[in-house]
Amino acid sequence: MLSKNMISVSVTALVFSISAYAAQPEGYPADYQKLVDGAVKEGKVVIYSTTDVKAAEPLIKGFEEQYPGIKVEYNDMNSTELYNRYISEQAAGGVSGDVIWSSSMDTGLKLASDYAKQYASPELAQLPKWAVWKEKAYGTTYEPVVFIYNKRLIPQSDVPDSHAALAKLIASQPEKFKSKVTTYDIQKSALGFMLAAQDAKQDADYFAHLADIGKGGLTVQSSTGTMMERVSSGENLIGFNILGSYAESRAKNDDSMGIVYPKDYTLVLSRVSFISDTASNENAAKLWLDYVLSEKGQSILANQVDIPSIRSDIEGDNDINGLTKSLGNGLKPIPVDESLLEYLQPNQRLQFIKRWRTATNK
Repeated sequence: MLSKNMISVSVTALVFSISAYAAQPEGYPADYQKLVDGAVKEGKVVIYSTTDVKAAEPLIKGFEEQYPGIKVEYNDMNSTELYNRYISEQAAGGVSGDVIWSSSMDTGLKLASDYAKQYASPELAQLPKWAVWKEKAYGTTYEPVVFIYNKRLIPQSDVPDSHAALAKLIASQPEKFKSKVTTYDIQKSALGFMLAAQDAKQDADYFAHLADIGKGGLTVQSSTGTMMERVSSGENLIGFNILGSYAESRAKNDDSMGIVYPKDYTLVLSRVSFISDTASNENAAKLWLDYVLSEKGQSILANQVDIPSIRSDIEGDNDINGLTKSLGNGLKPIPVDESLLEYLQPNQRLQFIKRWRTATNK
């Protein structure tokens, strides 16, 4: 029978063995190994994310291979659910996510402004300045927001190439597009609301265009997957404010899926991530964030998950440089800064939703 001292020595030896294998990345600060060793002792990192677990699997696998002994406990949910769950857990003082990773940039930044731990990632120099807020919130992706359409049912001559053209097309054929246009329900989807608010900032005629689109009668949804499925089947003909990363991935195996990057402006979303200031596994949380932002992690996102990289040094064209070369100055990245919080004020939010519903008759 082993004594307590022998068990303690064995456990210490095991941790040392794993730590020695889980070495720090090349080029990181000399004392980064202490972070790695601390993370191995913690043994796990808890992620709350809006990125589907299936899409995140290659990233999780890569992280666990680089840092053996640290398991990723990954929880995916929609943007509204993530926000409400995290807020409730913080209020209750219970166990919660170590890292938040949200596609809803405004609610993600709101959570970061209240709950994020400041952390200067070693990858800071590789990121655009607009993608980092106070070394607390980090933009992690570079995802154009697109239109999708059914290629079998929409003639190429009718395919709209701008927001104004989309509005004109639907207003000119309201019967054809009756209940055939889909987008986010901005009341049920935090991401949908954020994208609508950003449209209003880019387009001086936003509500007029929205009213024309509404003449066909909108069908609203709370997920990108549902919208893509309905457009692919022909139940809907066109969808707008769709994440281009998901649409491109679908289109590779779906001949019905057409994609438009609007030429007047193409919003670019960057999934916001931060480390919780109440993180139970703080060291592992820092390792995860650094890994996601690293060349290795970003290469996995760009080339295995089909989510464009926030960096400009990734092999292939699925990063900032590649997209800029192909799409030009029409790309409008949404900055990770306080401007995101404008429409989270209750009165402004309610007024915006009211105007949106009046324009769309929803």
